[in-house]
Amino acid sequence: MAPSHVLKCCQRVLAWVPVVFIALVVAWSYYAYVVELCVFTITSIGEKVIYLVIFHLSFVMFAWSYWKTIFTFPASPSNEVNVIIRKKQKSFKVLILNLCISYLDFEIFNIAIRYCDRCQLIKPDRCHHCSACDLCVLKMDHHCPWVNNCVGFSNYKFFLLFLFYSLLYCLFVAATVLQYFIKFWTLCRRKSAENCPKNELPDTRAKFHVLFLFFVAAMFFISILSLFSYHCWLVGKNRSTIEAFRAPMFRNGPDKNGFSLGCQKNLREVFGDEKKYWLLPIFTSLGDGCNFPTRLVIMDPEQLAVSSQNETVKSSSTSQPFPTRPLSESQNRLLAGDNQWVEVSSEDETVKSGMHNYEKVQIQNTPKY
Repeated sequence: MAPSHVLKCCQRVLAWVPVVFIALVVAWSYYAYVVELCVFTITSIGEKVIYLVIFHLSFVMFAWSYWKTIFTFPASPSNEVNVIIRKKQKSFKVLILNLCISYLDFEIFNIAIRYCDRCQLIKPDRCHHCSACDLCVLKMDHHCPWVNNCVGFSNYKFFLLFLFYSLLYCLFVAATVLQYFIKFWTLCRRKSAENCPKNELPDTRAKFHVLFLFFVAAMFFISILSLFSYHCWLVGKNRSTIEAFRAPMFRNGPDKNGFSLGCQKNLREVFGDEKKYWLLPIFTSLGDGCNFPTRLVIMDPEQLAVSSQNETVKSSSTSQPFPTRPLSESQNRLLAGDNQWVEVSSEDETVKSGMHNYEKVQIQNTPKY
């Protein structure tokens, strides 16, 4: 037990090394830009003021979003959620047992059971177990060593803003330092001070900070740009990094676009309804992390025939437009503006009573009761 405990402590300490490294680089960049560049190198007062104001705005937003990404605890399935799911599972216990006896496939209604042996919890959709954090994370995207935290439902918006403000921070630093970088680089290449023009910058220690500051800012900008672009694409498709490599399972099989509601609604699901809060590292994501709306799904041929008959009867009695395909079972306020209805005749109810939509799932470990 003792060696195992010591090993876990060492792993926890080492996990903070990337975060400490980023903090040291950011602290040095602050000193190099504010003190060495703005105070000792730039002579124009107006240029100093403009540079310092914009720099501090980008620095504060970057530090704020980075802090929120690191110290926002990953959301995991709560006991209340699991009690609800277990109650639903118990209500279908007889059905599950009958299906186990009669069929080879396990079919249950409107719920897919996934159980985590490590956490002893039933996992909702898009929830995965993180081996680094040793817990189940709702809508898990990935575990990021640079923030020493899991990126999931609770802090995915903060992570995106962290990347966004990192890009702005590096871009602003590199753009404003470029002219002084060129001057100092030219100064370093001169053999003697006699060959330097009178309007040349003085040969001080600031030149080393400015030279390295440009290289570091440009290097981080290029590396973060690719990662930020990739996550913007994921947000537009409403996918996580895990789902991009392994499509989630639905009633009709695996579908990478199963949770995609369109670019605008996908953005709202991550950033919220109020656009004035989109650029602030404040939690505004929609939903509870357990239930997610899904896109329009294709019906089975028999269900499509029954639905077409219902639409014919409905269209003759009212002029309200109806969608050609039904919405999936999971709904929330993202789809509140879409047309939904549940009105059928007595004959249709009799036909559809035996045609409920079941989802095929594989029960990895059924919890004991």
